[in-house]
Amino acid sequence: MFQAHEIAMQLIAAVRPVVEAVAPRDKNLASQLRRAATSAAANTAEGGKRVGGDRQHAFRIAAGEAAEALTHVRIAVAWGYVPDSALAPVRALEDRLQAMLWRLRHGR
Repeated sequence: MFQAHEIAMQLIAAVRPVVEAVAPRDKNLASQLRRAATSAAANTAEGGKRVGGDRQHAFRIAAGEAAEALTHVRIAVAWGYVPDSALAPVRALEDRLQAMLWRLRHGR
């Protein structure tokens, strides 16, 4: 099992209730959040099967998408679409995924 991919999938599960809460009020933000979290997981999985520069590139994209997903949740909190408590689980998973992706990109 590719642990980074599992964390990326947990990130999707953590943002799902935020997407569901935001969608009736801001379809664009909900869509951007859904796409960013999905892309983070997809690129993490892809990077796990690539080699060399392709691998690094996929993990860089995954890291950027994960950061974007977290930012969209922060925006949802700032607009009052979801409570502050929605942020903590997403932030923890995004942080863990970022650490894993950094190690995968830097060979550590």
